[in-house]
Amino acid sequence: MKQQYNLLLADDDEDDCDFFKEALDELLLPTSLVTVNDGVQLMDFLSESGAENLPDILFLDLNMPRKNGLECLTEIKQLEEYKNLPVIIFSTSLDRDIVDLVYGKGAVYYIQKPGEFSKLKKVIGSALNSASENNFKQPARENFILQP
Repeated sequence: MKQQYNLLLADDDEDDCDFFKEALDELLLPTSLVTVNDGVQLMDFLSESGAENLPDILFLDLNMPRKNGLECLTEIKQLEEYKNLPVIIFSTSLDRDIVDLVYGKGAVYYIQKPGEFSKLKKVIGSALNSASENNFKQPARENFILQP
């Protein structure tokens, strides 16, 4: 693993953002976390950061107001300056059609948000380790969904 991971979480649910931050803190991994609350804020943040200051990983919720996660993923993968940004889908639903769709659009992993804090902690740690070991590349389809 590298020195420090700069993570970006795009999620409109304040409680989910708080749980995510707490889980990261308890993992004791060298990370920094920035959160945005909808897809418009996400795209503005990426634009303001510039291609040279992109986060190492984007955790992206699918169900957000103003611009949803699927629209953001599509836009990110179409833009030259963002297309190599590793995106991990972080959603409450686990619809197989949606999973296949975001896999096809280039997401690196898919995580169904677990209800239990201990499972959340485990799956975030697993996502960071797997992404790092895989050099932030998309795995085979059967390894795309991460489970706690």
